[in-house]
Amino acid sequence: MSTPAPSRIESRIDAEVRRRRTFAIISHPDAGKTTLTEKLLLFSGAIQIAGSVKARKASRHATSDWMEIEKQRGISVASSVMQMEYRDCVINLLDTPGHQDFSEDTYRVLTAVDAALMVIDAANGVEPQTRRLLQVCRARNTPILTFVNKMDREVKDPLVLMDEIERELGMEVVPFTWPVGMGKAFHGVMDLREKQMRVFSPGEDRDRNADEILAGLDNPAYAERFGSQYEQAKGEIELLADAAPVFEPHAFLAGHQTPMFFGSAVNNFGVREVLDALVDLAPPPGERAAIQRVVQPSEPKFSGVVFKIQANMDPAHRDRIAFLRVASGHFERGMRLKVSRSGKELRPNTVVSFLSQRRELLDEAFAGDIIGIPNHGVLQLGDTLTEGEVLQFTGLPFFAPEMFRSVEVADPLKTKQLRAGLTQLGEEGAIQVFRPVAGSVLLLGAVGQLQFEVVAHRLEHEYGVKARIQPSRFQVARWVSCDDAKELQRFIDGNAHRVAYDAVDAPTVLVEYAPELRAIESNWPKIKFHALREHAGLVFQRQLDG
Repeated sequence: MSTPAPSRIESRIDAEVRRRRTFAIISHPDAGKTTLTEKLLLFSGAIQIAGSVKARKASRHATSDWMEIEKQRGISVASSVMQMEYRDCVINLLDTPGHQDFSEDTYRVLTAVDAALMVIDAANGVEPQTRRLLQVCRARNTPILTFVNKMDREVKDPLVLMDEIERELGMEVVPFTWPVGMGKAFHGVMDLREKQMRVFSPGEDRDRNADEILAGLDNPAYAERFGSQYEQAKGEIELLADAAPVFEPHAFLAGHQTPMFFGSAVNNFGVREVLDALVDLAPPPGERAAIQRVVQPSEPKFSGVVFKIQANMDPAHRDRIAFLRVASGHFERGMRLKVSRSGKELRPNTVVSFLSQRRELLDEAFAGDIIGIPNHGVLQLGDTLTEGEVLQFTGLPFFAPEMFRSVEVADPLKTKQLRAGLTQLGEEGAIQVFRPVAGSVLLLGAVGQLQFEVVAHRLEHEYGVKARIQPSRFQVARWVSCDDAKELQRFIDGNAHRVAYDAVDAPTVLVEYAPELRAIESNWPKIKFHALREHAGLVFQRQLDG
């Protein structure tokens, strides 16, 4: 069988890249993000029945919430990946944790997407976690679509919401749909693009293709059917015609404008408009920066970056999966890949695509796709895989922890299981695990208290280890580096009582108070102290190796 000419291969890669849409759903907790995720899967045909995140006693839970603790608490604590096809597009959807204690996982997921769908609770408006996530998106110029959820409840006035989003998030809002009424008097939304009204009827179990559509924005039937709510909406739409900005694709793609949609995800309402907009407006995969050069998605050679590692997606097999965002080329099962950091070669034969924890073996993938590679400690967060070229993609953030705990095993016979469990959870980035230079008690670092609770729960239920998690005297951490390897080693030896190594063996200084850190900085002028690091196995290991 003859090999296709390079031009045919490249044209196929280019066509497949143009079909891809890769986006994350972001929101403050309880805005309805996971419910909307379910309904996007439902409307695309990827699933036939949506699990209810509210029905704690039922056997159904959200498809994207697969971890046992998520089902118990009704929250997302791990990012989920789902792939689906809709209107001849391949959509890679990443559902992120809303809780601020898991913001690091969300920040890393946002490095792997080309767009974001922001969910706002119409009753609460812009909330703190929404602001933080938007800052990350804005820093990366990520295009953002906005879905204002829960319109079937008593909520804020839509004009007030629009003004709040513009003011708080610093971007122009362009309404694509506009609500008629709210709460018990919510009648539906005007589709300003299609010049029609989609009539609301409550209930999530009805046929999702059976919504009533009324033609025109000034149909005389509206006043008769919807009374004062229609008259108010009509006045607001007339005001918007003069005051709202015109949608400009370039401004949207640069993260300066956001199209806004209204609906009620729990009632399947307004979901189709969002799904269509993602296909129509969100960009296909773009170029990605590596230290060595800029990589184009349609290049023939494969490259990709590990942005997430998840342990025990299948607890029966104690597996670890590395989630890799394909950056360029054509992935084929069994192909030879090189880990740029270590130079090790992989030939992955059991690579999978995802529908949350359900997975299917895949034979090929293209730029924008998220693939799962079984990992036994070979891959780390931030690793770049290629067909041989040495590349290191940039931008995967790690933040200095703000809270610390010491951890010991309740049963000394299970010390080995404790270290194995913490090593794997540390590889995930779910918690930061530090091995002190002096002493044997491991230290955990986190952004928020809930991370410690999740780690304790997972150690017990996934690794069979009851851990004692105790307060630690440390409150501040900084990674340390130096251009002079001998000076760095001298610093580590001289501060052994407060230096520890993290999951990628990056040396870290731990102190009790900020003034103590300032004193150390003045005493060691050649040492650099970092509150944030990117994937730094290369940098730190080379410094230590000299």
